[in-house]
Amino acid sequence: MSSDPVTHIQSRDNPLLKELRRLSQDSTAYRKQGRVWLEGDHLCCAALARSWKPALALFSESFWPLAQVQYAQAAIKTIVVADALFADLSSLESPARMGFVVDLPATAAFDPAAASVVLDRVQDAGNVGSILRSAGAFGFKQIIALKGTAALWSPKVLRAGMGAHFGLRLVEGLEPAALEALAVPLIVTSSHQGALLQDQKLPFPCAWAMGHEGQGVGEALLARATLSVRIGQPGGEESLNVAAAAAICLHASSIGR
Repeated sequence: MSSDPVTHIQSRDNPLLKELRRLSQDSTAYRKQGRVWLEGDHLCCAALARSWKPALALFSESFWPLAQVQYAQAAIKTIVVADALFADLSSLESPARMGFVVDLPATAAFDPAAASVVLDRVQDAGNVGSILRSAGAFGFKQIIALKGTAALWSPKVLRAGMGAHFGLRLVEGLEPAALEALAVPLIVTSSHQGALLQDQKLPFPCAWAMGHEGQGVGEALLARATLSVRIGQPGGEESLNVAAAAAICLHASSIGR
C-alpha cells in the first residue's frame, strides 16, 4: 500500500479487495470483520449526515474525478480501483461506483425503556430493512432482533433500510427471555386474533413485536404481551406483509402520542 492520501489498486488479488468481496457478498461477514460495507452514494451520504466517520472510502476510477470534491476528506483512507474491480465487489445488478467501510458499532445491551421494535425471526432482508425505515420515521429508535432474524447489518438489509441504520440503536441475536427486562408494554400483532388496532388507545413508549413471515409472533412473545392487536382488512386478504403491517402499527402509535 502507498503512503499517499489516495491509494490506487489494479490487481484483483489485492488482499484488501478480497476482504471487501467477503464483506459485500456474505450477509454475516461483518460480524467476523467488525466492519460494514456501505455501497452507493445514498448510503454513504446518510452515514455522513449522522456524523459517521468511515474508515475507508472506495471509488471506481471513472467516478473518482467526480467524487473528489465531496468525498476526498470523508474517510481515514481513500482507495481508487479499476472499474472492473469495483464491479466485482458489488452484489448489485447495476453496481454503484463508490462505497464506504465503517466500523461496526460496539455491541450494547438494549435500553428497557426505549420505544422499540422487536423482530421475532423476520427472515427476509427486504422486510427487515423496510421495518427499520418505518421505525426511524415514526420515532422508534431501538430495534431488538431475536435469534433467527436476518442479519441487521447485511448488505441487503442496509440497502432496504436506506440509511435508517445510522439513527437507530440496533441489538441482535437475543433470546426471547431477554425481553423480560422490558420496562415498556409489549404489543403483538396477529392477522386473525386480538382487538382491532383502530379501536385501541396505544401506549407510548412501547415495544411492537413483528413476527416470522409465515408463522407470525412466537408463543414466548404472545405469552409475555401486554396487548394483542390485529389490523382490520375489509378487502378480505388473508394477511399483510410484515413490513406493511409494521408501518401501519408504528404509524398508529406515533399519531396517538
